[in-house]
Amino acid sequence: MANHKSALKRIRSNAVKRLRNRYQAKTTRNLVKKLRNSKDKKEATTLLPTVYRLLDRLAKRNVIHKNKAANQKGKLARFVNLLK
Repeated sequence: MANHKSALKRIRSNAVKRLRNRYQAKTTRNLVKKLRNSKDKKEATTLLPTVYRLLDRLAKRNVIHKNKAANQKGKLARFVNLLK
C-alpha cells in the first residue's frame, strides 16, 4: 500500500482516468461496429464524422495509438465509399 498522501491521490486519480478511458474506448468501438454493420450508405456517411471525431480524441489523449486511429479511419472511409 502507498505510504504518501500524493501516492494515494495518484491511485485515486488513475482509477478515475482508467474508467473514463475505458468508457470512451468502448463507446468508440461500439460506434465502429455499428458503422461496419450498416448497409445504407446515407446512414454510414452521417455516422462517419462522429466516428472520426471519437477516434481522433482517443488518439490525442493516448488511449489508442495515433497510427491505429489513422488506420481505422482509412479502412472505414474505404468501407463507406464501397457501399451502394
